[in-house]
Amino acid sequence: MRTPIIAGNWKMNMIRADAAALVQGLGKALEGIENVEVVVCPPFTALDAVAAECAKWGIGLGAQNMHWEASGAFTGEISPVMVKDAGCKYVIIGHSERRQYFGETNDTVNAKIKAALEHELTPIMCVGETLEQREAGVTDRICREQVVEGLKGIDSNLLKDIVVAYEPVWAIGTGKSASAKDAEHVINYIRQVLADLLGTDAAEKIRIQYGGSVKPENTEELMAQPNIDGALVGGASLKAESFAGIISRAAKG
Repeated sequence: MRTPIIAGNWKMNMIRADAAALVQGLGKALEGIENVEVVVCPPFTALDAVAAECAKWGIGLGAQNMHWEASGAFTGEISPVMVKDAGCKYVIIGHSERRQYFGETNDTVNAKIKAALEHELTPIMCVGETLEQREAGVTDRICREQVVEGLKGIDSNLLKDIVVAYEPVWAIGTGKSASAKDAEHVINYIRQVLADLLGTDAAEKIRIQYGGSVKPENTEELMAQPNIDGALVGGASLKAESFAGIISRAAKG
């Protein structure tokens, strides 16, 4: 049985005081809710402020990105060593906004995943198709390429705790969400790809999230699907009430 994991990607939002207050409000709202793992991923500048509140309320802490080198002359970058030192257990890798705006490729995603695992961080690897790719009928091929290339050369024994997030690019921040049926189709296909790479037993243990305009109103239907193990939540994670609503509904499954 895979434990659902709900992660909030706060993107470029929240200063330190607001971030800490949000986690405090979230923790209070989630008292008594069990059987779901909760993670928040604030901006780098708020990690330190949020870490203590996360520890207090049993909420996991993640970073939104990192470099693949442990140190060096990479102005403006954050290393896996720094991410871990800030208290993070998780790190989002390969988000579509990183791919679209900052030149991320399957190769850099692969390098970052290797570095995360080397430093005992759990990667949340994002994959997903654009609207043009969806309309061209190549969603499965794109997702397969991103999964295979992202995980190439990595010992399968190290991948047991990795999290995969299927985020159709056309649904991120648009208010449009894939139907539960469509999301399940793609996520089931991603699990088949993982089975080809790692074996069926290993693939069945890997948690796969859905992301893309997730809100309390569509959480239960999404979580009712057999292969959807949680959500990577954007805008709805910036308010304790809506994020707690998603989490509580996920816990019901």
